[in-house]
Amino acid sequence: DVQLQASGGGLVQPGGSLRLSCAASGFTLDPYAISWFRQAPGKEREWVSCINTNDGMTYLGKRVKDRFAISRDIAKNMIYLDMGNLNTEDTAIYYCAAEIGSCPGFIDPRDYGSWGQGTELTVSS
Repeated sequence: DVQLQASGGGLVQPGGSLRLSCAASGFTLDPYAISWFRQAPGKEREWVSCINTNDGMTYLGKRVKDRFAISRDIAKNMIYLDMGNLNTEDTAIYYCAAEIGSCPGFIDPRDYGSWGQGTELTVSS
């Protein structure tokens, strides 16, 4: 049974940094693609980043490309999202999601069958 649990959200000032974690259980990361999505109030769910757990290739959305980084720890079954230079537009609930396959093209929430419960990030002064 694939289970994901996102954590690490909180209140951060503009310009600050934060690390989100996604704990995977019930399956081994390889050969899954793991993505982070986010959903701001009143907006559609937005793809943020994806990592191929088998080869470590990473992909980032245009809005976060120079500020965020995704990584994995295979031994711990963990996926991380390191976020820097945060701004108010990053405020959202962040979700991790998993699906067997490779990242390129896996940016639609409908591509993913397994989701964590979300962790909330608020960027505010």
